[in-house]
Amino acid sequence: MNRTYDRSNETSNETSEESAGESLEDTAVKPCDEVTLFGPDPGRTYEREVLVLGIGNILWADEGFGPRAAEAFHTAFRMPEGCEVMDGGTLGGYLLNDITVTRSILVFDCCDFHEAPGTVRILRGDDITLWASTKISPHQQGFNDLLCSAALLGKTPERIAVVGVQPERLDDYGGSLSDTIRSKIPQALELARAELAAWGFAPEARAADEAVPPLDVAPVAIDAYETGRPSAQDACRTGDERFLVREAGEAIPDAGEK
Repeated sequence: MNRTYDRSNETSNETSEESAGESLEDTAVKPCDEVTLFGPDPGRTYEREVLVLGIGNILWADEGFGPRAAEAFHTAFRMPEGCEVMDGGTLGGYLLNDITVTRSILVFDCCDFHEAPGTVRILRGDDITLWASTKISPHQQGFNDLLCSAALLGKTPERIAVVGVQPERLDDYGGSLSDTIRSKIPQALELARAELAAWGFAPEARAADEAVPPLDVAPVAIDAYETGRPSAQDACRTGDERFLVREAGEAIPDAGEK
C-alpha cells in the first residue's frame, strides 16, 4: 500500500537531533541514587514517629539477625508512645506503607561490610544509600527499592539509621543464628538504644518479670524455632536423599528397608 508523507514540517537531521537531545535531557528521570531517599520535609505530617524494624530471613541462619535483634529489643525495652517495633522479615514491598508514614526509622539488618564476621556497626547519612542497595539475598527486594518508591511518592522518612552485623553463616537452611552473631545482639541493642535516645525517644527497660507479648506469632519466636527444628535427615537440608543416592550410583532403598 502506498503512503503519502507530509514533509512540510520537517527540519534538518541536525536540528531534529539537537531538539531531541535537549528534550531528553530536560525530561530525563534521575537515577535512583540521585534521588533524596530521606531527609527533613517541614511540610509533612507523620502517623508514626519511630519505627524499629528488623529485616531478614530467619530461615537462613545469620540472615535472620534483623528479626532476631528486633525480637530481643522488643523483649528488653518498651518504646514511648508513637513508636513501634516490627519484625519486617522478608515482606519487601509490603513494608512501603510503614516506610511512608514514619518520621524516623531504625533498622536491624545483616550487612556485608566486607569485614570479620561479627563486626557490628551503626550506619547513618551517606552510608545508608550503599547499605540499602546491597542485597544479602538476591531473591529479596532491596531496601533501596522501598526508599526509592517512597521518594517517588514524596513520602520519605526524615532520618534512617541501620544497626548491622557482618554475618558468619548464611547457608544453613532452617538454622538459627551462629554463636558469633548471637553474641553480638546485646551490643546491637545498646547501639539502637543510644541512637533512639539521641532522637529524643529513649526506650524504657522492661522489668525482668514483665510478661511481654510476642513480637510475631509464637512458632517463629527464637526459642520455639530452635527447639522445633527437625533433624538434618528429616529436613533434607543437604538435598533429597533419593537424588543423592542415585547420583552416587547406589540403589535407592524402599521405604520399608529403612
